[in-house]
Amino acid sequence: MSDSVQTILILDYGSQYTQLIARRIRECSIFSRIIRFDTSAAELRAMAPIGIILSGGPASVYTPGAPQVDPEIFDLGIPILGICYGLQLTIHTLGGRVAPGQEREFGDAKLTFDEPEPFFQGLGDGQSVWMSHGDKVHELPPGFHTIAHTSNSEFAAVANTERRIYGLQFHPEVAHTPNGTQMLRNFCYDVCGCTGDWTMASFIETKVEEIREQVGDHQVILGLSGGVDSSVAAALIHKAIGDQLICIFVNNGLLRLNEADRVRQLFGDNFKFRLDYVDATDRFLDKLKGVDDPEAKRKVIGNEFVYVFNDEAVKFRSAKFLGQGTTYPDVIESVPIGGNPAAMIKSHHNVGGLPDDMDMELVEPLRRLFKDEVREVGRQLGLPKEVVWRQPFPGPGLGVRILGEVTREAVEVLQRADAIVVDEMKKADLYYSTWQAFAVLLPIRSVGVMGDERTYENAVAIRIVESQDGMTADWAKIPYEILGRMSTRIINEVRGVNRVCYDISSKPPATIEWE
Repeated sequence: MSDSVQTILILDYGSQYTQLIARRIRECSIFSRIIRFDTSAAELRAMAPIGIILSGGPASVYTPGAPQVDPEIFDLGIPILGICYGLQLTIHTLGGRVAPGQEREFGDAKLTFDEPEPFFQGLGDGQSVWMSHGDKVHELPPGFHTIAHTSNSEFAAVANTERRIYGLQFHPEVAHTPNGTQMLRNFCYDVCGCTGDWTMASFIETKVEEIREQVGDHQVILGLSGGVDSSVAAALIHKAIGDQLICIFVNNGLLRLNEADRVRQLFGDNFKFRLDYVDATDRFLDKLKGVDDPEAKRKVIGNEFVYVFNDEAVKFRSAKFLGQGTTYPDVIESVPIGGNPAAMIKSHHNVGGLPDDMDMELVEPLRRLFKDEVREVGRQLGLPKEVVWRQPFPGPGLGVRILGEVTREAVEVLQRADAIVVDEMKKADLYYSTWQAFAVLLPIRSVGVMGDERTYENAVAIRIVESQDGMTADWAKIPYEILGRMSTRIINEVRGVNRVCYDISSKPPATIEWE
C-alpha cells in the first residue's frame, strides 16, 4: 500500500482470530496489516502506523519461550491495543502481574463499564462479550487503571490514557461480541485519529500504480480459471498494463461441467482478453495416478500448473511475470502469518505448491484482500455479477473434492453431481446467498437397491455453507425439499451413485473443503 494510507499494524501472536481483527479494521475503512510478533520497535516506526494491535495467542506470557514484544514499542508514542494475550503481554512487559486465574473464562460474559472512555463511546453501560482465557491480570503496571470488568475479570478492560495504551481481556473481533467492531472503530477513530481513507477505489488506484512500476514494459501471464479471484486479478492487471497481460486458461481436467467452454466464451469472445487455451488434462491426470494424500495432490496439481505455465512461456519470450489471484485467506491458511508456531491447515496451489525452480516473478495484486473485498474490486472494475458473485472454487479444482485417487471416471461422476447441486441452488434462488455449494465424491461404496436389483456404488456428500469471508463458516439450513430434489436427481441422473449425504459440519472444527 502507499505510504500515504493510514495503517493499523497487527502483531500476530498465533491467535486463530488474528485475521478477523484485520478484517474488522478494514470494515472501518482503515487498512490493516498482519506482521510478525517479533518485529522491532525501529521497524515498526519505519512503517509509520497510526496504531498497533497485539493479537491474542495460545501461550502464557510468564512461561519460558513464550512469544514476547520489543518493550520499546510502548515508547513510540503510537496508540496500542492488546487483545487477550496481547493485553496480558502488555501488562507483563510493563511491570504488572499475570498468572493463572482461579476460574477460567470461556464463552459469553457481561462486561460492565467502570468509567466513560472513548473506547466505549455509544455503547451504553455494558456489553455482552466473548471471553477465551485461563490466565488473568492480577496486578496493573503503574499508570494503568480499570475501565471495565466482568464477574470473573476485574481487569477485563484497562487503559493508560496518557500513553494511549489499552487492553481487552475479551475478543472484540468475533461475532460473539455483538458490538466488538464498534469498539475497534472507536479505538481507530477516537484514539488513533484515523480518518477512514482506505476504500476499494483507493486500493485499485494504488495497486494499478504498483503493478505498472513492478512490471514495466514486460508481459505478464496469468492463469485464468473463470473463478472470482483469477478473474478480478486479471481485470486489475489488465487495467494497469492492457495487452501486456496474457491470460492462459489451463484445462487441468479437474474443472466443473462445461467450464472450459464457458470460460473461453466469456473472456476470449466477450471481454476480448488475450487468451491462450491449453488442454493439459492428460498431463494432470497422469501425474495424479496413485496419489491419494490431500497435501500430495495439492502439490502435484500446483507444481504441474506452474510447469505448464513455464512451457507456455516459450510462446511469450518477454513474459517475465506470473500473475496469480492469491488472496489473504490463501496466505493465512497456508503458512503462519509472521512465522508464528502454528499448525499448517492446508496448502493452496497459489502459495504452497510452487516449485523451487519456477523462473518467473509473481504479481499477486489481491494478496492482502479478503474475498468480499475482492468481489468489490471486481464490481468496481465492471465485471458482471455472474463472475463477481461466483462461489469460490479451489485452485486444485475437483482434485480436492474427490477423496482418494483422482481418475477420469471419478471426475465425470463428480462433475455431473456437482452440476445438479449448483443447478438446484440457482433454481431455488439460494446460490448467491450462500458462500459455497458443491458435491464431494467419497471413497466409499454402499449397498443400495434400484428397481429389483442390488447395487454397490458410490456415495456423494453435499456441502453447502454460509460465511462472510471464508475464515469461519456454518452449514446452511437448506429446506428439505431442495435437498431431496438434489438427492433424487443425483441418484437418478448420475450413473454410479446410489447414496447422497448432507454435511452439517461448521468451520472450525472442519474446513469448508474436505481436503
